[in-house]
Amino acid sequence: MYVVGRNGTLGDVANRDYQDKVLRDLELDTIQCDEIWSFCYAKERAVRTAKAAPLFAGDIWTWTALDSDSKLIVSWLVGGRDADYAIEFIDDLRARLVNRVQLTTDGHHAYLDAVEGVFGADVDYAQLIKLYGASPDKGPERKYSPSICKGARKRRVEGKPDPKHISTSHVERHNLTMRMSLRRFTRLTNAFSKKINNHCHALALYFLHYNFCRIHKTLKISPAMAAGVTDTLRDMEWIVSLIDARAPKPGPRGPYKKKNSK
Repeated sequence: MYVVGRNGTLGDVANRDYQDKVLRDLELDTIQCDEIWSFCYAKERAVRTAKAAPLFAGDIWTWTALDSDSKLIVSWLVGGRDADYAIEFIDDLRARLVNRVQLTTDGHHAYLDAVEGVFGADVDYAQLIKLYGASPDKGPERKYSPSICKGARKRRVEGKPDPKHISTSHVERHNLTMRMSLRRFTRLTNAFSKKINNHCHALALYFLHYNFCRIHKTLKISPAMAAGVTDTLRDMEWIVSLIDARAPKPGPRGPYKKKNSK
């Protein structure tokens, strides 16, 4: 799903529209949701002093909903991490499902109102709340060390979620796949996105390739095939064909005008 920077390139529009069309009426069992951080142009604390910072400069969050069985990315959204984006994200996810699912998120408070407002009682929803402690590392490198997870607490919110499937492990593992596959998500480099549109274009291409072209190492097929969306493994030529199909036909060429050379 594409929220910010709607005036995308032709390639992005083709990728976004195709996924928006085919990822519908999905019958899935367990969905895991998470958000992954990145930034555009400059980190949030540096935007105030940055020269000519564009719109949407600063922290950018990518919300993802992953089917735990097929590893399909059902829905995604780029933007902030507040309640409005949570509602937009969960609303899009709900519109793609045809059955009651078990949903697990992290402890982000914005999910609570969003899930209740969109799903109501028609969901088995739980939160996995992880408890973190300070990193034991000392010295300047400490700021680059992740916090230590000291434990996790499962919290039932709605319905009757199966405790065995209250997990965010699969979607968090996919966050690593995104960081390894998209240079824009790599930390401590100059490969970050300079414009929000370019950031979303890269994500649209990534999710299309991930869902339809990339063979999952465990499943041995693509996530879209595992979810029953398609029975064909796609390739990059297919992605290019989607873009070509959206390209306007070239118009007739005008008469050739010879320039007068002096």
